[in-house]
Amino acid sequence: MTSSSASSRKALSKIACNRLQKELLEWQVNPPAGFKHKVSDSLQRWVVEVIGAPGTLYTNEKYQLQVDFPEHYPMEAPQVIFLHPAPLHPHIYSNGHICLDILYDSWSPAMTVSSVCISILSMLSSSTVKQRPADNDRYVKNCRNGRSPKETRWWFHDDKV
Repeated sequence: MTSSSASSRKALSKIACNRLQKELLEWQVNPPAGFKHKVSDSLQRWVVEVIGAPGTLYTNEKYQLQVDFPEHYPMEAPQVIFLHPAPLHPHIYSNGHICLDILYDSWSPAMTVSSVCISILSMLSSSTVKQRPADNDRYVKNCRNGRSPKETRWWFHDDKV
């Protein structure tokens, strides 16, 4: 959910709360390399700092991911976006939306916030160019009213970047 629709979110189910508390505890004990969870009082929205991996185009660059959990997490994927400024990447739009199949069609309840973050860092690390998607301007224009990236019909066609 975008920040404008945050107030309309439904409360987390008991299963979602239990799962997120377990994931947060695991994160505190064994955080994934290259990430810092920014402490807040909300279990439903996490902000995670991403630090670009050494030896990549994004070495030591810092970005922030916003992770919004739906009522029925983990049966439903969280919404994950980059906060401004989003990194220049062929699968990351300037509004922070990320074109990555595991955030949508390929989501599995076995995935965790840590595994999603690691996948995003891997996507960044494997990039050979810093550029926006070819359709960035059109896509962002169509998302102006706070549309969630989960409402997009993504076309996953490029696994080289």
